[in-house]
Amino acid sequence: MSFIRYPMTSLAAMAICFTATSWAAESAPVVDDFSSAGATSRGVPRFFITDTSAGGQTTQAPTVAEGVLTVKGEISPARGQPGWASAALPLAPQGQPFDASDFEGIRLRVRINKGNLSVSANSAEVTNFDFHAAIISPASGGDFQDVKIPFDSMKRAWSEQTPLNPATLTGISLVAYDVRPAEFEYEVDEVGFY
Repeated sequence: MSFIRYPMTSLAAMAICFTATSWAAESAPVVDDFSSAGATSRGVPRFFITDTSAGGQTTQAPTVAEGVLTVKGEISPARGQPGWASAALPLAPQGQPFDASDFEGIRLRVRINKGNLSVSANSAEVTNFDFHAAIISPASGGDFQDVKIPFDSMKRAWSEQTPLNPATLTGISLVAYDVRPAEFEYEVDEVGFY
């Protein structure tokens, strides 16, 4: 759940400012509609990481087809820790922060077929990777559901609770998790702000 940060170039800063202005004018700005196999709707490559960097053995297999991201895998946590698999959707190139303060929260259209899923708003102000997050409960009947998560309802898991600053977002992550070995599978049709 980490983002690599690079020095901001003036060109990147101008691009970010332009994009923020464009998004503010939209009623339902899109972060990713999964129309591209490898990049978000913002043109930034998605990336996928698991707990293997922290001693776990979790696996995940993401695929994109017909505008839907499907992620399947198996949580295999390290001893004494929760296991996790993250699909990260950066908001700007090179981990630069994006100002999402014109919006109330995150929206997504998702179907959870198996396991647990949360969404996190990754802020440049959080340096220990305990980003503000919210659990997504599966819909009854196994259908796609539209979910809206207000920024001010998102909490950190183990750190002191601090308000999320939406002006400093670097990305949105979808995180499958469990405290024991378990399979997971979810599909996402779109992620954006509202």
